[in-house]
Order: sequence, then structure tokens, then C-alpha cells
Amino acid sequence: MSDNKENVIIIGSGPAGLTAAIYCARANLSPLVIEGYGAGGQLMITTDVENYPGFPEGIMGPDLMMNFRAQAEKFETRFITEDVTKVDFSTKPFTVEIEDTILKADSVIISTGASAKLLGIESEKRLMGHGVSACATCDGSFFRNKIVCVVGGGDTAMEEANFLTRFATKVYLIHRRDKFRASKIMQDKVEKNPKVEFIMESAIEEILGDKKVTAIKLKNFASNEITEMPMDGVFIAIGHNPNTSIFKGILDLDENGYIVTHGKSGRTNIEGVFACGDVQDHEYRQAITAAGSGCMSAIDVERYLETLHG
Repeated sequence: MSDNKENVIIIGSGPAGLTAAIYCARANLSPLVIEGYGAGGQLMITTDVENYPGFPEGIMGPDLMMNFRAQAEKFETRFITEDVTKVDFSTKPFTVEIEDTILKADSVIISTGASAKLLGIESEKRLMGHGVSACATCDGSFFRNKIVCVVGGGDTAMEEANFLTRFATKVYLIHRRDKFRASKIMQDKVEKNPKVEFIMESAIEEILGDKKVTAIKLKNFASNEITEMPMDGVFIAIGHNPNTSIFKGILDLDENGYIVTHGKSGRTNIEGVFACGDVQDHEYRQAITAAGSGCMSAIDVERYLETLHG
């Protein structure tokens, strides 16, 4: 166990965690960020970010996160690139465990984000990385002049379908309902793309292929008909699960597993533990809102530590 007690440990290093780090560092709290092996969050697998204020020409997701990190480092934030394996918030100071090291802190900010949901079929798991992907921006370039499909009905599915037309000759957007959840501006943009075709009220029953994806079996809910379509790639864009498994039974979570925060603050049900970003926000899920909630949690921590230390 480490002999040093931290003022604040920040778990996670996406826009929320790094913004919290910047604010905590500027408040002279000397934050320690456990950034995890997936450092940088979901923006690390995002190409053009065109809606983050201050970048009128847009910026690549990884470049934006490198800027966040550099700014946090400028104010002497410290980083550990490991995953947290266990936490104990039952006594103070709190303990945060990483592999064989236990760290202690007066306060904790959780910004562990969320991970992509998958369809849950065996062939999806077997062919993951061999034509099946949950990240079009990561893998799209492997599908030049190929036929691919995107599964989903929200803004993410629309964005991924549009992005994939840069490489693929044809993109099918498959949605199990008769209407999309996506915003009208995103839907209109994709509808105007001649490379995209919508397949409504349908779902993938099976992904076919031995060593790589060759086809999909598609069920139409209106007719109950199952058809086989040749396919080179399948991209899953059906939402996310919050990364909260290590907090179950410790913090209050909602029915979908997101950390419950109180009022407009980042406060959880345990005094001194705060949460920000996608791990507690299932409504907006934007880089700018994550950064804003990271700022809020940092200010919450600063005020909490003032009451603790006087």
C-alpha cells in the first residue's frame, strides 16, 4: 500500500476526466489520474470532431485528447496508465487498487465512460476484428470498395454510415424499427448520400463467414422473411454500456448501470466520491457536455476538500 495520500484520484481520462484534472490541478490539488489502458476515451477512435467549440475547421479526436492531456500535464497532473481493479469507499481515506498497488485519497472523481453494446450473437464475437467492428472510424479504411452494413438507428449509426461511404461502395443501414431515433439533421444528411440504403424493421440473425465476414442473415419483422445478403463488413452502432462494473454494490446506479449523481452536481451517494461524463450521462453523451461535467466535479471536489481540511 502506498504511504502517500492523494487529495483526489481521477479514474478515467476522456474529456470529463482530463477537464476535471485541469481544474483540480489549477486549484493546487495535485490530482492523480488513473487513465487506464484505454486512455483518452471514445474520442481516441473518432476522426473529425466538428462540433467542439474553438475548432472552426474541426479537429481529429485523438489530437483533441492529446491537447486535453498536454494542458493537464502543464499544470502538473500526474498519470498512471493502468486499469483500476478494485475500489473501497466504505472508509476514509478511500482506497483505489491498480494491479498490486493500493492508493489512498480523500476524494475520488469517476470518469470511466461507456463502452459500445454488441448484438450478442456468437458469430459476432467469433468474427470481431475479421469483418465485424464496433468502430467505423477505427476500421473503415479496411473496407475500400467493399459492401458493408451499419446496425443502429441513432446519431452514431448515421455518423458511421456516412463515414463509411468514404471507403465502401455500398453501405446498408439496418434498423429494427420503422423510424430512426437520430436527429433530423443527421438523418437528412445520410438520406442524401447515394451510397447509403436504409433497411427498416429488420435485424441480423447471423453473420456468416469462416475466417472473415462473407454475408449476413437478415430477418424482416413485418414479413418474418429471412434473407441472406452478401456482406464484407458489419459495424455495430446500437448504443453503449457504462463502465461501472467495479462500482456495483458500492455506488447507486440506475436501471441501465449509469452512476446516479445528485441535482446539478457530480455528487454520488457517497460523500467525497463524484462522477462525470458518459459514466453518469446517458442523455447527451457529447465531448462538450462530458468536459462541462468534469469541470463541475472538480469544483465539487475543491469545495468538499475545503470542508474536510478547513
